[in-house]
Amino acid sequence: MPVFTYKAVDSAGAAASGTVSAQSRPAALEQVSQKGLLPVSMDEQQAPGAARGGRSLSLGRSRAPQTVVEAFHRELANLLTAGVPMIRALNILCRETSHPAGKKQWTAIYDSVTGGMSLADAMSKWPRSFPAVHVAMVRAGETGGFLDVVLTQIADFQSRQRSLTSRIRSSFAYPAVLAVLAVGVLTFLLTYFIPRFSIIFADFGAALPALTRAIVAVSKAVVKYGPLAAVAVVVIAVYLRRVLKSPSGRRMAERAVLRLPAVGPTVAHFALVRFCRMLGTLLGAGVPLVSSLRVAREAIGNETLADTVGRAIEQVQQGKSLARSLADSARLFPASVVEMIAVAEETARLDVELKRLAGVYEEELDRRLRTLVSLAEPVLLFIMAGIVGTVVVGMLLPVFTLQELIR
Repeated sequence: MPVFTYKAVDSAGAAASGTVSAQSRPAALEQVSQKGLLPVSMDEQQAPGAARGGRSLSLGRSRAPQTVVEAFHRELANLLTAGVPMIRALNILCRETSHPAGKKQWTAIYDSVTGGMSLADAMSKWPRSFPAVHVAMVRAGETGGFLDVVLTQIADFQSRQRSLTSRIRSSFAYPAVLAVLAVGVLTFLLTYFIPRFSIIFADFGAALPALTRAIVAVSKAVVKYGPLAAVAVVVIAVYLRRVLKSPSGRRMAERAVLRLPAVGPTVAHFALVRFCRMLGTLLGAGVPLVSSLRVAREAIGNETLADTVGRAIEQVQQGKSLARSLADSARLFPASVVEMIAVAEETARLDVELKRLAGVYEEELDRRLRTLVSLAEPVLLFIMAGIVGTVVVGMLLPVFTLQELIR
């Protein structure tokens, strides 16, 4: 049976420590609580020869699924709303969570909070599960005394974001399959089909049509240099991945995407939805405007567009209205959006209007995605049919002049 070493304080505030044997950490915590002690930390003793420091080395590297994190926020909000103390609520979540990564992280958060750390600081140790945006919201909720409201809004925001991301991925799934299929068919023709036909044509010893000669030359080049080209593609992909991880490379790629005719506006709409949803959520929770703008800026997900919001924040701090500050960011905030925000500011309904705008533009984003997909499917089919058709016609042209080749 595992052995746990604990540190705790009694009702008089005196420190206490010791060890308990239990099947799990929650069971060990329960034993310590039954002794009339408040646990401060609980560590499982490692078996002899086990690697030390594994937990600290893996801190923050693992990631709990979004559904598990969303459930954590929602259930913790429900417990706090019902009047359950923070430490007890976290203890309940540790006991009820069945996902391994979630249990590990919730337990670490519980240990940190019982040790005197704020919930936001404890969550910040796991950045892959709790982004900085959500940590900032939790910190604002702790400071303002509306933590349960903030946790509920984070859970709702995560649910909508997950639904929107899922729709985007499903929309582009079929075009991606078509593109992979086109590449596969073309590779088969160039590496297997055409080399066998070219052997037949070589036996005739006559001049082949220009299109056929060009296709055969491409096929020979693919067969001869294909492996080398594949290695080059992998090397280029690895290099581009490293470049895109750097701030300058990421910004360059974002600017290139925003310039694309149909994709750029769609990316901007997606950023607008995230910004409006987050800003409306924060303002509805009572977070000050400037603090809300700073947090919502991180939710945009595009550094180039976030820079425009950063300049707007500076103008708001100088005393300008939010609508006038956002008017300079036409790429992210259309004129109609700026006007609606201006009216909402005048009527003191900014949080409600931002949430409404997020819903409206989310529906428009769905329409844009459907339009892109409806255009991408015939374009990909046309390209695939054109390439395959050109190869087939080029290889059949000599057959049409077969009698001349035999002579």
